[in-house]
Amino acid sequence: MTYTVNCSILLTELPLLERPAAAKAAGFDAVEFWWPFATAVPADKDVADFERAITDAGVQLTGLNFFAGDMPAGDRGLVSWGGRESEFKDNIDAVTGIGERLGTKAFNALYGNRQDGQIAAEQDELAVRNLVAAAQGVARIGGTVLLEPVSGTPAYPLKTAADALAVIAKTAAAGVDNVLLLADFYHLAVNGDDVAAVIENHAKDFGHIQIADNPGRGAPGTGELPLGEWITRSRELGYTGHIGLEYKAERETAFAWAIRQPANS
Repeated sequence: MTYTVNCSILLTELPLLERPAAAKAAGFDAVEFWWPFATAVPADKDVADFERAITDAGVQLTGLNFFAGDMPAGDRGLVSWGGRESEFKDNIDAVTGIGERLGTKAFNALYGNRQDGQIAAEQDELAVRNLVAAAQGVARIGGTVLLEPVSGTPAYPLKTAADALAVIAKTAAAGVDNVLLLADFYHLAVNGDDVAAVIENHAKDFGHIQIADNPGRGAPGTGELPLGEWITRSRELGYTGHIGLEYKAERETAFAWAIRQPANS
């Protein structure tokens, strides 16, 4: 099984730049991150430090989020957020640069919450324009933009796979073919989606899979979701990418469920 450790939600007891090496020490060769900077266009030194942490650890950065605003404060992306268009545009170049230097191909663009005083239909039109721009930006390095249904945030309008796929269809109609569904089995399950049906109908076209168990968004095996079965079926139907580990767990026991090859063996 090819796992990639989301170092923005796991190993958080450590400073961010120490997490790639910790993932490697735990037996993993791949990591992914939410946007690891406080602004859409970070300082060159901050970018260089982040990239060095990845390369020095000897891991592959398989995924990176576009800047999503202030996530701890509840922001969930700029894609549909009117008034922040230039910020998102500038972030495309920053994301693409990191991806080009590190060989990263998958970039998660959180759709963004509904905003007070903004018309939903206009937010959705903006989202398509921004997603198309992002897709065109990362296309030059062979990249894919991922679009994700999210739970736990009522103002976030993409709740189900169908919600995200409807937006993806609009981007395809606008002329890009590299916007794909990020199937986070935890978010889909919590939102009441029929995850098994989503897999049957769309697994071959998934851009990425992420997992956590429910209830609790903990490690596989701590809840009731048939994550192993869902992953196996996705593989059978043609999904060949990584499985993102995006759950909450203490560092000491975070990977006790997984069978891995120790880094030093």
